[in-house]
Amino acid sequence: MEHRPVNAAGKSLRDTGGIVRDVLIVEDHPLMCEALSMTLAAAFGLGRVRCVISLAAAEASIRTEGVPDAVVLDLNLPDVKGVEGVMSLKTRALGAPLTVISAEVNVDMVSAVMGAGASGYISKCLPRAEMVDAFRRMWSGETVLPEGHEEDSAEADEIAALTQSFSSLTPQQMNILRLICQGRPNKIISYELSIAEATVKTHIAAIMSKINVSNRTQAALLANRARLFGR
Repeated sequence: MEHRPVNAAGKSLRDTGGIVRDVLIVEDHPLMCEALSMTLAAAFGLGRVRCVISLAAAEASIRTEGVPDAVVLDLNLPDVKGVEGVMSLKTRALGAPLTVISAEVNVDMVSAVMGAGASGYISKCLPRAEMVDAFRRMWSGETVLPEGHEEDSAEADEIAALTQSFSSLTPQQMNILRLICQGRPNKIISYELSIAEATVKTHIAAIMSKINVSNRTQAALLANRARLFGR
């Protein structure tokens, strides 16, 4: 399916000539965030660059300051790691193109990120000129992937489909699945989330139904393969 990124006004970035004026950068390393902000502002004449260090801060920025024209997201943040952050921000960004920028260029991670709805995946190791070109192409509607990554490979398609199956989980179900992956039993999950154990069981049944597995172990294995919570 073709990516159709839109800006805050709801127009396709292709229809507006790839115009991006307001960018939200979610990156917890101060120097990286500052360098990326200065590079993109100078290259694209941005009117505004918001820099935040966590997923919670990004969600708050969107809620209080509006949806940006584009989002740039690091995968490893203080409050979230892996594909979960992509899923969360895609829901809140209302179609704005989301680019993952990471030092990790792993084939499975790239496939999972793209399956979660990202418009591009850029290595932090790219030279400045190549990075600017990658953003230019992506903000014009092109899917940008690390060199050598095969978007249409059977393995990539399988992981992308797997990742998409997790996008139907509610935030609470995602919290429960994260704790399952950490080996927590239902009683501890109930305590940590301050909900009844019966409610935990109901959520787990819903999770297993949505991702088509029959037990907790299978759910954890699929979540790990989809890089939902990081490595």
